[in-house]
Amino acid sequence: MGKIVLSMSMSLDGCMEGPDRDIGWHRVDDELHRYFNERCAGMGAFLEGRVTYELMEGFWPTADSDPAAPAPMREFARIWREKPKYVFSRTLRQAGPNATVLGEVDPEEVRALARRYPGDLAVGGADLAESFRRHDLIDAYDVYVHPVLIGRGKPLFPARDTGTALRLTGTRAFGNGVVLLAYERE
Repeated sequence: MGKIVLSMSMSLDGCMEGPDRDIGWHRVDDELHRYFNERCAGMGAFLEGRVTYELMEGFWPTADSDPAAPAPMREFARIWREKPKYVFSRTLRQAGPNATVLGEVDPEEVRALARRYPGDLAVGGADLAESFRRHDLIDAYDVYVHPVLIGRGKPLFPARDTGTALRLTGTRAFGNGVVLLAYERE
């Protein structure tokens, strides 16, 4: 059974996006993108909220058709198309190829998906991540801290009344200043 992994970028001041969903401050260069690709290629499936899915689906299915696109982007486009995707949404009724729309987060259903795939499942989207945290479904956290203070925006980890004990399982510093902090539940 694979782990359910929250894999997200955040600013040093804890935001996963700025005002108006701005992520232009992300520092994704070829080195970091190749690492993302390596990590995503080993995933069993992507679990996403509607907003994240629609943003990804709006760009990645054809990103490798642009001959000017860097090689890591073209590679990720292929990974994106091939991986199964599960979209949690109350409003979306259908999704593109290789995607299944699910409604509310059902912990039993999510754990069944984790047992179904040999690789880990990647959780994407802040609202979905918070729902998974509420249901105690996240096994590991891969947090990519970008060397920027954005001042205000949506926090990656909103305040809540309960905590989760974690243990550090790895770190990696990238040449662009981004640092990966990898944690698993104790």
